[in-house]
Amino acid sequence: MPLPDPSRPHRVAVLAFDGMAPFELGCVVELFGLPRPELDVPWYDLRVCAETLEPLRVVGGFTLRAEHGLDVLAGAGTVIVPGVADVRGRVSGELIAALRRAHARGARLVSICSGAFALAAAGLLDGRAATTHWKYADLLQERYPAVRVNPSVLYVDGGDVLTSAGSAAGLDLLIHLVRTDHGPGVANAVARRLVIPPHREGGQAQFIEAAVTAVEDDDAVARAMSWAMDHLAQPISVADLAGVASMSQRSFIRHFKRQTGTSPLRWVISQRVAASLPMLESTAAPVEEIGAAVGFESPVTFRHHFTRAMRTSPSAYRKAFSG
Repeated sequence: MPLPDPSRPHRVAVLAFDGMAPFELGCVVELFGLPRPELDVPWYDLRVCAETLEPLRVVGGFTLRAEHGLDVLAGAGTVIVPGVADVRGRVSGELIAALRRAHARGARLVSICSGAFALAAAGLLDGRAATTHWKYADLLQERYPAVRVNPSVLYVDGGDVLTSAGSAAGLDLLIHLVRTDHGPGVANAVARRLVIPPHREGGQAQFIEAAVTAVEDDDAVARAMSWAMDHLAQPISVADLAGVASMSQRSFIRHFKRQTGTSPLRWVISQRVAASLPMLESTAAPVEEIGAAVGFESPVTFRHHFTRAMRTSPSAYRKAFSG
């Protein structure tokens, strides 16, 4: 969903509420509230909104006071709900009405973590794919069966309605919004300023609590991963990785998936794409050479996997980053 007018700041409203945790709100303020004149693009106009203008209690023992009410939230171009106070509680009718008004106006609705419960209560996720923190995914599905809850992704971009997983995944989605609005060059610059990757591969499965595995199994998989990182330029098969781990292929795949949430070969591909980024950013080497240097068998294969992961081509990434 592009910015409606590239010559004017895009208004972003974020909801503050009593009993909120400050991290998600802080992420929104950091991304959209700080002026960034060095980027030479019209930056966002951020407004912090709440149902009341009275002081709000924040987890950690302090209070904050929002300067704007739900009327400003309903009139913004992007509305961000960074959570709800109680995932089992009732979402107020006033907030539901404001979210529906914003959506009817054509605003972009965004949730972080448990904020999906507010969007769901407003009926804005009905018939849509959505995500939330893996801890709340089953409850969201139970309470709102019309929502197609996907607990395995970091965020879901539904165009006009976007949802993200647990707290840090909100940063992934916020950077994605900047990338959508201003392109990969600006998004990369903001990500570098925050000292976070501009794009993360994987999903929530990496972070779901699981039974603790035996130390020797963890060490074996870690040993195979370390070996792979040292040999990215050469062909790597599951058999190679399993051999380094001294496991059967079937056992290795099972342990690897349990620890990382993905398959060995998908992980290798993601590491190769990640290894190509600094070369694209800081060297003039041809794309074909960079692809070969990180282990892709052909330029076509490199471009395919890079585009799938980064949503842009290697050449476009280089041009945008250097620009």
